[in-house]
Amino acid sequence: MSADYARLSSVVLEQCFGKVVQSVAECLFAASTRTLSQIATATNLTRKEAGLALAVLIKFRLVSFKASTGNPFLPEYSLKREDVICLLRYSRYIHLVQTKYGNVGASIAEELLNAGSETANGLLLKCLVNAENKTENAESYRDTFLRMIGDHYIIKMPELTTGDDQDDCVPKFLTNECDFFGPPNIDLQLLAKIRKGEASLADATNSIVWGMNYDRFHQEFRDTVMVDAIERKLGENAAECFRYILKLMYCNTDPWQRRVSNHITFVQLKQAIEKQSNNLDLMKHLDQYITLLADDSLGFLRKVGDMGSGQYVVDLEKSFESLAFACVEAVITERFGSKAARIFRVIRMKKYIEQEDLQKEAMIPSKEAKSLAYNLFQEQFIHVKVIKKPGGGGTGPAKSFYLFQIKSKDTVRMLLDTCFKALYNTIERSNFEKSEHKGLIEKSQRLDSIVEAMKERGESEDYIAEIAETFTPPEVEILNKVKNRIKTLSKAELTLDDTIFLLQMYQHHCTTLPTGITKFK
Repeated sequence: MSADYARLSSVVLEQCFGKVVQSVAECLFAASTRTLSQIATATNLTRKEAGLALAVLIKFRLVSFKASTGNPFLPEYSLKREDVICLLRYSRYIHLVQTKYGNVGASIAEELLNAGSETANGLLLKCLVNAENKTENAESYRDTFLRMIGDHYIIKMPELTTGDDQDDCVPKFLTNECDFFGPPNIDLQLLAKIRKGEASLADATNSIVWGMNYDRFHQEFRDTVMVDAIERKLGENAAECFRYILKLMYCNTDPWQRRVSNHITFVQLKQAIEKQSNNLDLMKHLDQYITLLADDSLGFLRKVGDMGSGQYVVDLEKSFESLAFACVEAVITERFGSKAARIFRVIRMKKYIEQEDLQKEAMIPSKEAKSLAYNLFQEQFIHVKVIKKPGGGGTGPAKSFYLFQIKSKDTVRMLLDTCFKALYNTIERSNFEKSEHKGLIEKSQRLDSIVEAMKERGESEDYIAEIAETFTPPEVEILNKVKNRIKTLSKAELTLDDTIFLLQMYQHHCTTLPTGITKFK
């Protein structure tokens, strides 16, 4: 992980959990594993403070632990660095759940994300206590919770082993992939008694802990990126067709398979669309839409055989290579102009090219082409490969040829680090704006609550307007500017996170780098 990602992780953890947890996480970020004593020494915290901070990080599944190789009674802690950025995506997770399961699902997701991990009874009890919509009953929350487990948005946490299997000081957990999404037994009568005060959560026999399955959400985000790209280029019907292809893909392929999916036949796709779709135009011209997808330069779909009226695979490697480099080209266009993007495309198409040939192929004047190529080289978008050729007879001076090339992995990694740095700066600037105008923001909030209370009491409009005028016009102007700046920064955060997600998908599907993405998390 880069230094830019370390700074971003630090500010995100401070924003979510406070200074103590931040210092413990920074200590773990700097090393692969550390013991509790090492953490307390490095952070100048007491063992109790360090232990409580670790407990918070473990509850939110940001820290894992295992017995030391040298001492089986001593636990060693490690930070799951790649999962820290998931904290920034909580709002996106909740929004996705709301679109699929409504307000009840959003309430469950919000409570579970805020808790990190929770038992089913404890979670539903919190939702019922905090429910804004009092018309919803416990049964609707239970049914929605079970549906979310069935759709793999909520996952069962590993269970603590007991008895003979747990014979030392470091806890061990039992992981059973076949039982990750087994529905729990939720006693609604017990929940009703707990709400009335006639029982407590300790009376519940079901102590299984549940958490959000982040990678299931990331799978949805990835599918949305691909479908939206097809819709922008080929239209709604082609996008709907590809959506059904993805559904079929998940029936016989691991969702996080890196390169290509398993085979999908045209007959399977046709049968699925006839059963589930009402789009007559898509059913009538399905073969044409399939051909359109397979022949498109994005390379999302590839034909590999003729069995079953045609066999196809979803080429995830080619897909995210096309999308990632479209993003890179957009960045180059914004920073250096369209001619620089043309130079970048020429180099990528030719793989290796000399300066003289570059200006001819790009059809750009020599001086301007050299300047733009130098700027791209300086910013690490392109690289130079030196080839030396021995002189005549093997005794003369060697000739050197300088060829421009693009190192795809290095270019994407550089842009990803730039996004981490920009996101860190955006969060810091937003925090600065809030702290700098804290008094004004608090005054505005107090005034809004007073005016709202007066309206509920039925006070006269003139009296309410008189109270509202205590906020002077200069203060209103400053506050509006601050709110607009914070709103702009929030939009920038979301856009940057979209770009980061796309580049991370490139790293997962187009490289062999470890990305921390698994089927279950």
